[in-house]
Amino acid sequence: MTQQNNARAGIALMIAATVVFALQDGISRHLAGAYNTYMVVMIRYWFFAAFVIALAMRASGGIRATASTNQLGLQITRGVLLAAEVCVAVYAFTILGLIESQAVFICYPLLVAALSGPVLGESVGWRRWAAIGVGCIGVLIILQPGIGVFNPWAVIPLISAFMFAIYGLMTRYAARRDSTATSFFWTGIAGATAMTVVGIWFWEPMHLHDWFWMGLLCLSGVLGHWLLIKCYEMAEASAVQPFAYFHLMWSAILGIAIFGETLRPAVIVGAALVIAAGLFTLWRERRQSRTG
Repeated sequence: MTQQNNARAGIALMIAATVVFALQDGISRHLAGAYNTYMVVMIRYWFFAAFVIALAMRASGGIRATASTNQLGLQITRGVLLAAEVCVAVYAFTILGLIESQAVFICYPLLVAALSGPVLGESVGWRRWAAIGVGCIGVLIILQPGIGVFNPWAVIPLISAFMFAIYGLMTRYAARRDSTATSFFWTGIAGATAMTVVGIWFWEPMHLHDWFWMGLLCLSGVLGHWLLIKCYEMAEASAVQPFAYFHLMWSAILGIAIFGETLRPAVIVGAALVIAAGLFTLWRERRQSRTG
């Protein structure tokens, strides 16, 4: 398969992944609105852990080789942080809805760019800082802190984005010494362990029809991660990452059609600024990697 065909296949897989993740967000909002968030995320992580174990068993060297790392503390911290971020994100869905939450959350690539300097020692030029500034303006337009009474709950998806950005930076740092398979394995195992320790205390009976949605949530999580893995196997991350913003579009469609949410003009304008700034940042990174 040619490089161009690989790129097209990677883009198609990324768009498919955004559809699956948007459905996953919608199901998470439904279940977390009826049951405790910790329990919902815990069950989801049990299936995630089973998935990474199955992948490790099929890999060369098995689980022992995949799990081998000399930075175990970092890998566990990454996994626990992502699990906590998922809890915050799902809680935001129940409080603010899919549209408002995702519109703020999509600023995380800009946070990664801003923090890559002090955390990883990477060079952040004035153009990237300008893009980060534009993205911050977009987030402020969405949150509208100076209009009427500011809703403090609107900060929740911003906290979620910050946590995911830190997780992304830790993943990049871990990648200097560990393989993607190793990091993926510990993401599932550490997250499932942490959520079990917390979530088991919040167990509550679930209606039979909601177990169907719970099963669909778990399957969609596994499918989404599988699509991402295949996507990054087919094409470079810089080529497919811009299409990750389709996630917001699918979430908006679900929010309006299923949950009766409304799309405020401020959200449209703010999200457009954030996406434009994010795409510019990705373009700059791709250009610098080619010339570097």
